[in-house]
Amino acid sequence: MAFLSSLLFSFFLISILISVSTTTPLPKALVLRVTKDTKTLQYTTQITQRTPAVKANVVLDVGGEFLWVDCEKGYKSSTQKPVLCETPQCALTSSVGCTVTGSNSSEYICSVTPTNPFSFSTSGDLHQDIFYIQPTNGFNPMVKSVSVPNLPFVCAPNSLVKGLASGTVGMVGLGRNKVALPSVLSSAFNFPRKFGLCLSGHSNGVVFFGKEPLVLHGVHVTDPNSLIYTPLIRRNPSTEYFIGLKSINIEDKPVKFNTTLLTFKNENGHGGTKISTIDPYTTLETSIYKAVVAAYIKAVKAPTVKAVAPFGACYSAKSIGFTWIGPNVPRIDLVLTNDKVWSIIGPNLMVNVGNDVLCLGLVDGGPLHFVDWGIKFTTTAVVIGGFQIENNFLLFDLGASRLGFTKSLIPRQTECSNFNFTSL
Repeated sequence: MAFLSSLLFSFFLISILISVSTTTPLPKALVLRVTKDTKTLQYTTQITQRTPAVKANVVLDVGGEFLWVDCEKGYKSSTQKPVLCETPQCALTSSVGCTVTGSNSSEYICSVTPTNPFSFSTSGDLHQDIFYIQPTNGFNPMVKSVSVPNLPFVCAPNSLVKGLASGTVGMVGLGRNKVALPSVLSSAFNFPRKFGLCLSGHSNGVVFFGKEPLVLHGVHVTDPNSLIYTPLIRRNPSTEYFIGLKSINIEDKPVKFNTTLLTFKNENGHGGTKISTIDPYTTLETSIYKAVVAAYIKAVKAPTVKAVAPFGACYSAKSIGFTWIGPNVPRIDLVLTNDKVWSIIGPNLMVNVGNDVLCLGLVDGGPLHFVDWGIKFTTTAVVIGGFQIENNFLLFDLGASRLGFTKSLIPRQTECSNFNFTSL
């Protein structure tokens, strides 16, 4: 099966690479600018597709399977073409069947299931079109963008954009599958199958594809000596990014809860820990959430104030105090299964909800239970959300199946917003 998948991927890449010029040098790295929508707390980026080229804003989903866009409202391109069934491109997707098209019903288009995690899933047709992206790291300064002629995307109905940030027309997935953006770009431009993510809560963050160090105000955050690594766990058929977590500590003291929830060995096979840009804050299974919040309240040693939804532990800012780094509160350590530690400090823990109130940025994700007929559900015990990964550089190394992370960049006197887009 693995050999067949590799063979299909090879044929798929030929269709992408066949129009890429071999007479000009390929860029070493590519970059997407990421911003945070203040109303929905979704992370968005701008892509460029079509002939003639059109810019479009889409929501970023780090574990998403596809790039999908609304094709019902004015998608016109002379280079757009469908991906047919029984082709290598279609075989690499989780195709749900074929859509008959053409005046004589002679074409059968690959049909897949694009998902909007804020509303619902539906069916859509797989297409290809030219895709432009910005190069960086010393590439020809006269070249403002490079292109992939046949990048796959899903044409979705307009109804699927419900719940997305205003002005966005779809979503871009960075998942582990072969038709998501990281795999396609790395193969098209001949660099390792990995990408970096550095989110900002108040300015521009960045998604970085390539093999050169990412520099933020002189700090080489992708230097191997700067990163802590832990294995990525594959959870088929999911394209999301799971890591192994064995305990949660508050100031070096383990929080007591049923740690089998952190594995996939409980009664219904759900659990584990994943990284998400869809969840604005870290969510914990109910029993874990209650244990962590209770232990944190005890560790803070300051009176709580009335909780502000969706949070369960809130404080007066005056009772917390601040350092130059941020809120002066106990750190939370995620102890990983390879004994590495991801420490979460004040700026990634305390959410300013206004009126001089700070709340612990953890959310009750509910109990683990099964999925049925599109009803919203919880199958992951710990979801590390956007707020907790802001100003942490994450390197998703798909080839080596590992995650590299820096912990917070703020103590190193830099932030994700310090990436200099104007000097590319």
